[in-house]
Amino acid sequence: MLEEAEKGRTLSDEAHDAIVPKLRSELLSAQFALRERDFPVIVIVSGADGAGKGEMVHHLNDWLDPREVVTHSFWDTSSDDLHHPEYWRFWRAMPGKGRIGILFGSWYSAPIIDRVLKTSKRTEFEASLARVARFEKMLTDSGAVLVKLWLHLSKPAQRARLKELEEDGRLGPDDWAHFKKYKRFRDVSDAALEQTHTRHAPWHVIEATDRRYREITAAEILLGAIEARMVGEAKAAKTRTRKKAKVAAREEGAPKGAKGRAKGGAAGAATAKGTEAQGTFDGALDSVDLKQRLPKARYESQLEDLQERLSRLAWSAREAKVATVLAFEGWDAAGKGSAIRRVTQAMDPRLYRVARIAAPTEEERAQHYLWRFWRRVPRDGAVGIFDRSWYGRVLVERVEGFARPEEWQRSYDEINEFERQLTDHGMVVLKFWLHVSEQEQLKRFKERETVPWKRYKITPDDWRNRKKIPAYRAAVEEMVARCDPPTAPWTLVAGNDKRFARVQILRTIVERLEGALGA
Repeated sequence: MLEEAEKGRTLSDEAHDAIVPKLRSELLSAQFALRERDFPVIVIVSGADGAGKGEMVHHLNDWLDPREVVTHSFWDTSSDDLHHPEYWRFWRAMPGKGRIGILFGSWYSAPIIDRVLKTSKRTEFEASLARVARFEKMLTDSGAVLVKLWLHLSKPAQRARLKELEEDGRLGPDDWAHFKKYKRFRDVSDAALEQTHTRHAPWHVIEATDRRYREITAAEILLGAIEARMVGEAKAAKTRTRKKAKVAAREEGAPKGAKGRAKGGAAGAATAKGTEAQGTFDGALDSVDLKQRLPKARYESQLEDLQERLSRLAWSAREAKVATVLAFEGWDAAGKGSAIRRVTQAMDPRLYRVARIAAPTEEERAQHYLWRFWRRVPRDGAVGIFDRSWYGRVLVERVEGFARPEEWQRSYDEINEFERQLTDHGMVVLKFWLHVSEQEQLKRFKERETVPWKRYKITPDDWRNRKKIPAYRAAVEEMVARCDPPTAPWTLVAGNDKRFARVQILRTIVERLEGALGA
């Protein structure tokens, strides 16, 4: 790919000055129109040392309205970055819907440099690029427009540019050292571009010798990407409108009674399809023995022992810089809150944070659904407890229709990738589904209504959700079946007896931490 950027392309001052007024105006207009759209634009600025990456970032900020641009520079990793999974800092830099994010450096920097310096093997390099490709597909699947700019210089052009920067006192600390490895940088970069050049996230390689050509080309690419997306959305909207009109026309002209039969047939087909899908994943919840009980005396003894062990393990994990993620899901009134309290009672408050997940805020709705969870990922040595979690995507959002079928269906792979990145970083990930019978849930609902200090726990939504138990059960079965890797398994908790459930959860956490820490 890089060969095409060594043709000696330039742009005269006259040509540049003739293009700028119209191009700059169009780019601003596209940015203003973007504010009303529900997708972000992410611009990656990468390339050779001395190719003008920093100047490109300044140029884009100058041409755009900077109030709507989020710019992040990734160079040295901070101490906080090092205490989190690699992609944590990238997720935190994502622009919201309707905004443009410019990334100076990106998730490409470390894989390329590590491979050039031979601190990573070829297999590790290729695995890193595969992860990059999955990450970018996740972003574009959620609606993001990804514009990847690679600024390239031939070896003679880079030598001349580095000398110029050296004379001006603007040379980077590693520039000459990297130049000595020019061929290896070129080969590794070319391989990275080839492997991650996809239909949904293509690379744009720009010959960077001439500043005028470089800047105009980048602006045209960015403008074209935004306009293409807007045109595509307009065409899709027209197609949907035409389809609705055809359906309405067919129903209007159908014989009396045919509409009901047609709808019934479609509903029947959908029901059959849903039943078939549900049957594929049946079994996990049926395997939970809800008759299990724990007498009070044994409960108190085991609770005390497990909490003492967990207290010691939490401090040991802090010393070993091993983070723990606990995700709690379950039926309404299954006892998640009380179980979490028994866990937190065992630990020093400085060691954990509880994230109680409710409906997303306006800021969170402007991001990928995983963004708000990445922001809450604990640092090394800490414990992050999630009361409800990222699984809301394939539970409540699926059942209540907050996510389209194609959105929640692809989320299983996205969630698996998210958890894989946590465990690859060395985190211990435990996930609990608190299961109770319908009869036990009803009993607890009624108790909440009659006990004054429990009334706040019961809402009309709880009763409404109870009517959808079959749909939620199907969603839970599929969730457990498709997101249950050995590194981040589900624990199905027998929750009819709260004492038994609390001890089961604590024992699971203790045993997993003991295994991870070699305790």
